[in-house]
Amino acid sequence: MAVKEKKKAENQHPNKIGIKEAMGYMLGDSGNLFVLTYVSSFLKVFYTDVLKIATNKVATLFLVTRLWDAVNDPLWGAIVAKRPPSAQGKYRPYLKWIAVPVALAQLICFYDITRHTDKMWVIMLFAYVTYISFGMLYTGINVPFGSLASVITDDPDGRTLLSTFRSIGGGIGGAAPLLLAPFIIYTKTTDSQGNEFNVVNANGMFNFALAMAVCAIIFYLMCYKGTKERVKSDANPQLDIKSAYGGMFKSRPFIVLAVTGVLISGQLQFASLNQYLYKNYFCNTNLSVLGSIAQYLPMALMIPVTPMLVRKFGKKELAGFGSLFAAIAAIACYFIKPKPDQAWIFMIVLFIIGFGYSFVSITNWAVVADVIDYQFVKTGVKSESAIYAVYTFARKFGQTIADYGGLMLLSKVGYDVQIMANAGYVDGVSEGILKVCTAIPAITYTLIYLLYRFAYPLTKEKLEPIYKKVREANSSEINE
Repeated sequence: MAVKEKKKAENQHPNKIGIKEAMGYMLGDSGNLFVLTYVSSFLKVFYTDVLKIATNKVATLFLVTRLWDAVNDPLWGAIVAKRPPSAQGKYRPYLKWIAVPVALAQLICFYDITRHTDKMWVIMLFAYVTYISFGMLYTGINVPFGSLASVITDDPDGRTLLSTFRSIGGGIGGAAPLLLAPFIIYTKTTDSQGNEFNVVNANGMFNFALAMAVCAIIFYLMCYKGTKERVKSDANPQLDIKSAYGGMFKSRPFIVLAVTGVLISGQLQFASLNQYLYKNYFCNTNLSVLGSIAQYLPMALMIPVTPMLVRKFGKKELAGFGSLFAAIAAIACYFIKPKPDQAWIFMIVLFIIGFGYSFVSITNWAVVADVIDYQFVKTGVKSESAIYAVYTFARKFGQTIADYGGLMLLSKVGYDVQIMANAGYVDGVSEGILKVCTAIPAITYTLIYLLYRFAYPLTKEKLEPIYKKVREANSSEINE
């Protein structure tokens, strides 16, 4: 018995982690998603229906502010990469430093400035300043948080565990605003014909933002206390920004990762347009809650079995299967075209898509860690935060395309903020909203599948020698 225990200890990875620390890391993404999901899903509705900013102006706002991220994200990546580790670690301290500022920035985004002025240029200036501030601070906490996973452990099973629990944390943080906000931010009203529909309540939107801010701060600080950096970081990091970023774009795994990041994040952001679909096509904003359940329930069901499936089939293989499944369901929904009284069909399709997408979502952050390891083996340079910053920008770029394109399409099908903000179903416009909200997912999930299936090169077999080399490099650093 003692011999067996000794062999087990010898075979155990030196940086092995358990459920407790994975749960600690999980809380950080809950903090992220409390504020990010509320902003991503409802800020555009706040802009159009509360501040009465035209959809094309909102689209331009998102385009301009997110273009700043082309500078902001790599800048944060360089700042984090060049900062030497402290006694608390290289990445963990940011969770403590930026938790309160990012939460407050999210809150101010939902302040109704029209209480003080009706001048559109002032309203637009307020929207630009507050949204840019939120984006900069969110990057400042998200880049080190994402990089943290690669230094908590270099054990492949541990990485999958962190990615799995990060998905759980993201599910908790993302589900909270999607499930609860519709009951608080919408108010029932009746038109002259006696038809009931929902309109946005400005006070409700601000109060919910306050609740999300408080939750984010608490969860960020709990993540700080519940994690530990085990993999050694350079005491005096010397990062050649040009070669580091240049090397990424010569790397096929990173290029595919970045493009899939654009598509994955873009589709998640585009799904926020479903708020207009529920409000102005199905005329039932409570469907937002059912849609969120359809999105997150399959993920919750798949989380317990995904690590086992990853060990058997591999991350690339599992993500490819899941995205194909989601693509088929999304294409079917576009051709079915559910009628206003057939919301149940749309909900079923969302559940099927959610099942397929769950494999992409649960494995996504482990794939990022794999690409970081691949770059380290190829270049010999540790650049976790630099790679993560560019990947973060890719995801934000996807959000930009989704927001700008989606709002411009909304404008093209006839969404007028002065009319639609206080209306339910409107002939012609509502059908256009349905077409937009079903065509884009069909295209996006198909592209994600093609990239995972034919372009991403890191199969299960190809990753094994990479893991071995990383483990050997980290062991030699510890022994020096």
